[in-house]
Amino acid sequence: MTVKLIAIDIDGTLLTSNHKLALSTIDAIKAATASGIKVVLCSGRPLAGVRPYLEMLDLIGDDQYVIAHNGAAVQTTTGQPLITHSLSLNDAQRLVDLADQAPIHYHLITPQAIYTPNRPASAYSIRESHLVNLPIKYLLADQIPDGEDLLTFVFIDETAVVDQFDTTISAALRQQFYVVHTDPHFIEVLNRHVSKAQALQELAQRLAIDPTDVMAIGDGPNDLPMLKAAGLGVAMGNADAEVQAAADAVTASNDADGVASAILTHALSL
Repeated sequence: MTVKLIAIDIDGTLLTSNHKLALSTIDAIKAATASGIKVVLCSGRPLAGVRPYLEMLDLIGDDQYVIAHNGAAVQTTTGQPLITHSLSLNDAQRLVDLADQAPIHYHLITPQAIYTPNRPASAYSIRESHLVNLPIKYLLADQIPDGEDLLTFVFIDETAVVDQFDTTISAALRQQFYVVHTDPHFIEVLNRHVSKAQALQELAQRLAIDPTDVMAIGDGPNDLPMLKAAGLGVAMGNADAEVQAAADAVTASNDADGVASAILTHALSL
């Protein structure tokens, strides 16, 4: 295969365990783009939380792309929306009712802010706010300004609370939404048409790139469909055993230049 597009997860893949971007990774990605390969960062983060890394990698432009919110939004890296799959207000209210019944903390994420009625906000919502560079605003779901896309609903709390709540989510709800347990402290709920794999396929089609010419690199369960959909799915050495078993290849860990190694080996053949 000839790699024409590389899709790269961020947390646990692109970044080290200390949330740093290694120089070797920067060099490998810049070498890939210099050779004409399109590099697309794919994350559960909003664009605001991805932008610092896009800038470090020289991936800012109207002809550069990012997959954000676990695939709910495909945008140019300058912020122009291309594909959006959002939740309706009725969807959000239904999820709010579930959270209130549990009870469990929650927040909603739009491209502009993190919204929650919880005062004080969960410590994990505050952590997420700092991580993705979005402000926290204290509003009910039906008070969110018109025009803001409700992209991600997050049940967020202590690990034991989240794990217990996960066991109560019905099969019917999982069929009606895309539900993914991406972190010990939260469960994300998105439009049922959303996944990194779907977003990657839609973007590749727009760019007239055959799926067989796509390489995807990731580490988590939410990356698994993307790895399977790509012509070459590469799991990180720190990935879950299930992810490694399903991948076409396994590279080194995120703390051992895994992304750089994968690009040099499979895309640039160096």
